[in-house]
Amino acid sequence: MTAPAPLMSLVWTDHVTGRQGFLVVDRLVRGVASGGLRMRPGCTLEEVTGLARGMTMKEALHYDPEARYVPLGGAKGGIDCDPRDPTAYGLLVRYLRAMRPYIESLWTTGEDLGLTQDLIDRAAAEAGLVSSVQAVYPLLDDEATARKRLADAFAVEVDGIGLDELAGGCGVAESVLTALDRAGVPYPGTRVAVQGLGTMGGATVRFLARAGLTVVAVADIKGTIANPAGLDVETLLAARDGYGTVDRRVLRPGDRELPGGAWLSAEAEVLVPAAVSYAIDAADQARISARWIVEAANMPVLPRAEELLAARGVTVLPDVVVNSGTNAWWWWTLFGDIGADADEAFAHIRRSMRALVALMLDRADADGTTPRAAAHALVADRLPVIADRFGWYR
Repeated sequence: MTAPAPLMSLVWTDHVTGRQGFLVVDRLVRGVASGGLRMRPGCTLEEVTGLARGMTMKEALHYDPEARYVPLGGAKGGIDCDPRDPTAYGLLVRYLRAMRPYIESLWTTGEDLGLTQDLIDRAAAEAGLVSSVQAVYPLLDDEATARKRLADAFAVEVDGIGLDELAGGCGVAESVLTALDRAGVPYPGTRVAVQGLGTMGGATVRFLARAGLTVVAVADIKGTIANPAGLDVETLLAARDGYGTVDRRVLRPGDRELPGGAWLSAEAEVLVPAAVSYAIDAADQARISARWIVEAANMPVLPRAEELLAARGVTVLPDVVVNSGTNAWWWWTLFGDIGADADEAFAHIRRSMRALVALMLDRADADGTTPRAAAHALVADRLPVIADRFGWYR
């Protein structure tokens, strides 16, 4: 499907550092759009525009007429800065202050690449905001109860890890397991390589390892850690810093340190890019021998690379489905489809993601196309229904 132009695009220049920030609102539903805020060096308006369109698709794909959660439109924010830069926090506060009218009225946002929810919440308070999702409050039946339910959910921990940090990875892992089940591939003996051990990548490998898969390679900013016999996932996750970088002092004798791109050529059935956009280009894809690429990151596989991979029989499960669990979990909780309980949240995520991935793969089989094309077709089916029922502002 051809994506129409976004409703609104903003480019902001920080008067202190000269760095730029972006906001793109792709569409509004009931006057509100949803999408996270990322911070990374080299972030561009084009990137944020693609991410905003992806958020429109994620929201539409989770539409359930029987649910309390009503999909929103799609939006995205981005800041061109290294989050490790000493000036990054002040830049974030000034960006949020500049975007305050939009956050108060139409854009609900949260953590994305380079930023944690705790950091966004702290900066939002300093910028004079009530919440990074306050634009959705007028749509709630009982705002006080809903806000308490979401706050209680963010306070839930599982083995010392926040439920909010695990929800998205649970959805990615369930997408992997659904693909394996459909192909009749047993979990034991199935090997996984992942790029990125931040919130999404870390939670994904945790769930996959506990399901019985073998994680043979992980990549962070320092390079790739590999072990064909399997890595000690829990030890690596416990040794991460706030940016997902592993302390190499915990590596075992059989663990090898390899260059950063080595995860691409790992002998694994499943690759999970869970870090940056545009991670796999046409040249990179030739190094891949995996059967599935599961996009935990946003837009990690470039279109030409995906065409070449498909021609070689490699299936790419697209980000708009695979990593949509985090966003959906927020709204399921806030609108009251689930409570502030980890077991209930994981069960709902698993059930919803399995149904959505199966629907996408069934559509791909029926149409003789790729899963991404099938996801676009499903969105095209659902958008008119949402527009007719709730109003659709272009």
